[in-house]
Amino acid sequence: MPHPSIRHATLADEDALARLDLATWSHLHAVTPRPEHPEPFFRERCGPRDHLVAELAGRVVGYVRLGFPTELASNAHVRQIRGLAVAEEARGLGVGRALVRAAVEEARRLGARRITLRVLGHNTTARKLYESEGFVVEGVQPEEFCLDGTYVDDVLMGQSLVPLDD
Repeated sequence: MPHPSIRHATLADEDALARLDLATWSHLHAVTPRPEHPEPFFRERCGPRDHLVAELAGRVVGYVRLGFPTELASNAHVRQIRGLAVAEEARGLGVGRALVRAAVEEARRLGARRITLRVLGHNTTARKLYESEGFVVEGVQPEEFCLDGTYVDDVLMGQSLVPLDD
């Protein structure tokens, strides 16, 4: 089984990432309406530097978006996984795990003390992955979203990046 290579995104990844985002859209993880067509992937507040890309055989098969949970200076020591997608044909090949691990390492490299994420309660596959990579549930917002007529919990997860002896 080939291992995914992980790298920082570049502007040249725009089209591939926009197509991937559209192809992987689902209410399993998305709280926004299904886009009609590919939308610009990079935006003013989340550009290439905020994304790590997974490739298999030179093809983009996934990404993770790493950002700040808020714009407050008092919260700047925390990074948040703000999006993760894996192409259908690459699922089960360790791409998601490699992206989560890379995001944690990138957050450490950037000097973060914590990393957090939000995941929908019914997304058990993602929740199990995050838990297996050291994330713990830190809170649940019951029925925070109504998706296709079903109320869904918003689960807040996180982990410390500070060594225990610090």
